[in-house]
Amino acid sequence: MDVSDKIDKVPEPTLRRLPWYLSVCRLLKSRGETYVSSTRLSKETNIVASQIAKDLSCVNIVGRTRVGYEIDNLLDVLERFLGFTTLHKAFLFGAGRLGGALLNDKGLKQFGLEVVAAFDTNPKMVGHSVSGIPVYHINDIGTKMRRYNVKIGILTVPIDNAQEVADKMVAWGIKAIWNFTPLRIRVPDDIVVQNTSLYAHLSLMFNRLDSVADE
Repeated sequence: MDVSDKIDKVPEPTLRRLPWYLSVCRLLKSRGETYVSSTRLSKETNIVASQIAKDLSCVNIVGRTRVGYEIDNLLDVLERFLGFTTLHKAFLFGAGRLGGALLNDKGLKQFGLEVVAAFDTNPKMVGHSVSGIPVYHINDIGTKMRRYNVKIGILTVPIDNAQEVADKMVAWGIKAIWNFTPLRIRVPDDIVVQNTSLYAHLSLMFNRLDSVADE
């Protein structure tokens, strides 16, 4: 079955939870364990066991009574379904503090994402490399697109430049944007955008913290 067909049939909340199950299974496998129950997954992820069973059934994974799920099978199915078995090349735009942190994150490759180049306008960054990844001037994107044939762009520029840079990414052939800026960028309908706002999650944490403090 084609992966894109399966994704269309899986609810987005389920898609967001599946990587949690994958991470737990990777950890358990590293400890030599071969099976995991939905109860154990529930304990490790704080997601109710019935929801876990429902989520896994969406990708045709069914556990065995009183045994649970075979970890190797879980890893194989989840990694292939989520696209983590194929290495997707990406460009990063904005090699400042947040961008630099992502460039230094070796764990991205474990989830199928390889940043092959970064772009910036800061003379202190351009022409150098971060964690072995070259940083080019953003005006060089055209020649680098032809060299690397990248379809994914990571946006970590200041908010004032976010839309302008996003427009350049789209113009040069980027088809999917992982947006870390607090701006909801405007792109054509055929461009995939995944917004990851650190500030939005920070506000949620503060709000919950205040609620707990008031109890």
